[in-house]
Amino acid sequence: MSKTWTKTDWRSKPRVQMPDYPDAAALNAVEAQLAKYPPLVFAGEARRLKAELGKASRGEAFLLQGGDCAESFSEFSADNIRDTFKVMLQMAIVLTFGAKVPVVKVGRMAGQFAKPRSAPTESKDGVELPSYRGDIINELDFTPEARIPDPAKMLQAYTQAAATLNLLRAFSTGGFADIHRVHSWTTGFADEDRAARYRDLSNRIQDALDFMTAAGIDGDSVHAMQSVDFYTSHEALLLEYEEALTRVDSTTGQVVAGSGHMVWIGDRTRQPDGAHVEFCKGILNPIGLKAGPTTTDEDLKRLMATLNPRNEAGRLTLITRFGAGKVEEHLPRLIEVVKSEGANVVWVCDAMHGNTIKSDSGYKTRPFERVLSEVREFFAAHRAAGSIPGGVHFEMTGQDVTECTGGVRAVTDEDLGSRYHTACDPRLNASQSLELAFLVAEELSARREEAAAAAAG
Repeated sequence: MSKTWTKTDWRSKPRVQMPDYPDAAALNAVEAQLAKYPPLVFAGEARRLKAELGKASRGEAFLLQGGDCAESFSEFSADNIRDTFKVMLQMAIVLTFGAKVPVVKVGRMAGQFAKPRSAPTESKDGVELPSYRGDIINELDFTPEARIPDPAKMLQAYTQAAATLNLLRAFSTGGFADIHRVHSWTTGFADEDRAARYRDLSNRIQDALDFMTAAGIDGDSVHAMQSVDFYTSHEALLLEYEEALTRVDSTTGQVVAGSGHMVWIGDRTRQPDGAHVEFCKGILNPIGLKAGPTTTDEDLKRLMATLNPRNEAGRLTLITRFGAGKVEEHLPRLIEVVKSEGANVVWVCDAMHGNTIKSDSGYKTRPFERVLSEVREFFAAHRAAGSIPGGVHFEMTGQDVTECTGGVRAVTDEDLGSRYHTACDPRLNASQSLELAFLVAEELSARREEAAAAAAG
């Protein structure tokens, strides 16, 4: 981290994927007000997450990162937060059982309000308007007034994020996360016709829980079984919001982004000389970096040197997003770049963003089989390269939506319209999320067995 860096330096750099606010005075007033608000997260929490991600980089832990494509003001409710949190706990149990290492749980929550878009405008019935960029910027309604960027929405986003974090902290430590309360995923899910291989694993997990209870190991005797560490993350896209919530840690003098424990730079905003990289290089938080097919070797080298100059374990997470069938073409190349630089990174698979298609019915969707395929390809590439797959990153929800086709419950193209609630990209529902967790657990278990066999041989 450069000693001369300041949180405003990004303003002199090229900016992309950010709105142009028509009322500069209103924007300045909102930024000044946000700057007075308490931070949403604290430096000690960010450092603790960095340490846990450092373990994931060495294969001593595994990252599960998931949540909404873009958080919505209208869909905000305690029930929705609870349901997504519960599914992530259920997924974490499955992964822990397969990997036999701690699972680091990071939600795309309490800050994931802004979205990059492939085009600055969109057309409908011959009318062209600015694109919807997330509730923190403008509105989904297709009217000229709704699409005007409104800085006051940052204040509403802050309030919703604060309320979300308050509830997540209560769920994490108040007994809701007790391991004996979240094993109920075995009901319903394991009764599907195609779920035979999952019934076996669910039975083994249940047996282990029953054994621990019989041995007196439960939430009353072991605090770790009754609470969890749960962190939040989002794409640091709207830099006015990020800057306003950035603070200096009073104990170390380091600068922390107070908007979330972990922030990431998107595939469209990772220009080495751009505003988003400039902002993120100076904060102490763990940083994610999306890497897609257009990521060049030289850009990756520059980005790693800029974002993690001290080569700290857990500081930089590379979130790969290629699309099914394209992993072998790109990931081995990037793995070799990281190895050649001796860089400490956490390798994470985003199997969602490269697998988005438009269905015959007109809905944007993600075929579940493509998502599964990219996860398999991710693990295969790391197996072949002798590197460590450190985590997975999914857009998912605890709601019973029909946005991604396929899965155990066999969502079809015709089903999409029945419960298609996302404002941006399609999300996995609870059943699909758990099915994916089982697949990842199988991969992790196989990796562990291979390592044990190699050590024994």
